[in-house]
Amino acid sequence: MPLFAELTSPQIGDLVARNALAILPVGQVEEHGPHLPVNTDAVIAERAAQEAARRLHPDPPTVVLPVIWTGYSGVELAHWPGTIRVHSRVFADLVFDTVTSLVSMGFRKIVILNGHGHHPALLEVVAREVADATGVYIAAADVAKMAAAAVREHRKSAPGGCIHACEFETSLMLHFGYDIDMSLAPKEPFVSPSRFFPADGFAGGKAAFWSTWGVQRSASGAYGDATVASAESGARFFEGLVSAFVDFARDFYAGPVADWGRQG
Repeated sequence: MPLFAELTSPQIGDLVARNALAILPVGQVEEHGPHLPVNTDAVIAERAAQEAARRLHPDPPTVVLPVIWTGYSGVELAHWPGTIRVHSRVFADLVFDTVTSLVSMGFRKIVILNGHGHHPALLEVVAREVADATGVYIAAADVAKMAAAAVREHRKSAPGGCIHACEFETSLMLHFGYDIDMSLAPKEPFVSPSRFFPADGFAGGKAAFWSTWGVQRSASGAYGDATVASAESGARFFEGLVSAFVDFARDFYAGPVADWGRQG
């Protein structure tokens, strides 16, 4: 499974000639409660991208970019040490320039795998802007959405238990072998402020977006129930996440490419 940063220029050119699928993992460095490392979002996105590429390559040929480790977080997350915030437009421009660099090399099948909750809307805009600028129609996938079915099946926490530094993320980091002090794991379930707004994304689709970090403030920097997390649950969550993403990536790769994008 090729890692872009470890390849030579001619090797990358060979992947372009073979119409390789490029996967760009996107995360964030921010506080993750008293028990998880601040690079949790970046680790999850990168591990999932690499495992998916291992299953995909060489049919289709697949390459994984270095993870984009910084991005936009709401100011509420800066109440605890560890959060690196960049302006939303700075983040969007970074992703845009990274992707258009790949397009300039000749890559035409590019998918972003995002692991941070404040990024999906920004990445959707970037995908449209890349298409406008180059004629290449990329995809933006999300860890939480790809894993949702597995989480609904295997979670131990009630709705509200999987938001941030929660059962889901803690279980994944335990599965990856990180030394997590579970005596520090918090339990801070979020109370849904509206019947149109499920307590967490794994409870079902949300009819509206509502930024709620300032509505119900966290005492620890976490939201959800990390106390029920386990490596065993993490393995199930990770398998569901990766399997769903691999299925999507195959569909995306088999899909058409815009004619004028090929010419651009």
